[in-house]
Amino acid sequence: MTMDQTTPTALTLAGFDPSSGAGITADLAVFAAHRVFGTAAITALTVQSTVGVRRVELVMPELLSQTLTELWADLPPAGIKIGMLGGLQQVRCVVEFLESLPWRPLVVLDPVLRSSSGRALLEDEGIRALVEELLPLIDAMTPNTEELAVLSGLPCETEEGIHDAAESLARKHPNLVIVATGGHRPKPDDLLLAGGIWTTLPGDRIETSATHGTGCAFSSALLCGRLAGQNWPDAAAAAKAYVAQAMRTATPRGAGRGPMNLLWPILGQPNF
Repeated sequence: MTMDQTTPTALTLAGFDPSSGAGITADLAVFAAHRVFGTAAITALTVQSTVGVRRVELVMPELLSQTLTELWADLPPAGIKIGMLGGLQQVRCVVEFLESLPWRPLVVLDPVLRSSSGRALLEDEGIRALVEELLPLIDAMTPNTEELAVLSGLPCETEEGIHDAAESLARKHPNLVIVATGGHRPKPDDLLLAGGIWTTLPGDRIETSATHGTGCAFSSALLCGRLAGQNWPDAAAAAKAYVAQAMRTATPRGAGRGPMNLLWPILGQPNF
């Protein structure tokens, strides 16, 4: 794989996962797999592994702001993926950055509210700021059903409930595309709402322990698909297929939920 000056640049804003299953390290791998040049602004340092998140240290808002300003001046991205923000100040820092831009790149939000091991990663004030201040500035978001319930304030235990919750947010933000990811549901179909039209993206349950960072990878792949010129439903379907193959071809690693094979388009399936 080669990259040149025609290769789009994408920026990820997320936490640093030292086990390379999620966050910044995963997003950059997804970008590379899709022939996108990746830059990164770290929002939080974490102590974690495949077993779970042990500690979180948020990056100072001033440092985050300076990083974003520096990257925009030198390597302005065609698209931005936002993952874990971690705190109210970090949410507001990103809002101020987006509001200051002379033109708006594509922005996809993966609203990370809890870790896969259950640890809260954004407090109530930060969630309110995300809903009220950040959602008006983005193009799409990819919540799982638990996150959609928190953001909308409505139950998402059934498909009807998911529709109601997403449509309530879409009424407030008419240009917002919402992909309710189905990995937490018995039947892992994703449900996409764009322009008032629902699209179902069928999924299969994959028996694997390599499920760390599926939400991060999906949202980053979705952004890459849009940067490649796909419409939202096609980009979401391609992102879902990409993540599924990354799970299927992963080498078992770690004692918990292991990382996926995010570079499978480049490396193929490893030898076990």
